[in-house]
Amino acid sequence: MELILREDIQNLGRRGDIVKVKSGYGRNYLLPSKLAVPLTEGNKKAVEQQRVATLKRDSLEKSQAEQLGAILGKVSLSFARKAGESGLLFGSVTSIDLAEALAKNGYDIDRRKILLEDPIKQLSEVQVPVRLHRDVTVSFTVQVVAETES
Repeated sequence: MELILREDIQNLGRRGDIVKVKSGYGRNYLLPSKLAVPLTEGNKKAVEQQRVATLKRDSLEKSQAEQLGAILGKVSLSFARKAGESGLLFGSVTSIDLAEALAKNGYDIDRRKILLEDPIKQLSEVQVPVRLHRDVTVSFTVQVVAETES
């Protein structure tokens, strides 16, 4: 059975690809889940139009992400946290903290796009990557300093 994929499916193909699958897999999973459509001339044209529209939208999103990345790359955030004498924090700085600080500075970045592997748990200066688009990743500086008692 030949089908046109409407979504990217791991180990099968990308959106718009023409794939040959067993008829049971196509009838019982791909077609009811609306992940694929039967291979017809009309469906070929419709999927091609969707692909062109998707490429245009993707290129626009990428250019916007590159513009935001150029600005975000110059951003430096500073956090004051209580720390022990060895420089270890009593808490940590997480991606949620970073997203809130970016929002206060006018950058609306989803916390899941901040690629902080582990929370920052010591006094330091760290470059934190942010994935703004599939092809655009930039880093900004985060400084964690000791909180001074007043």
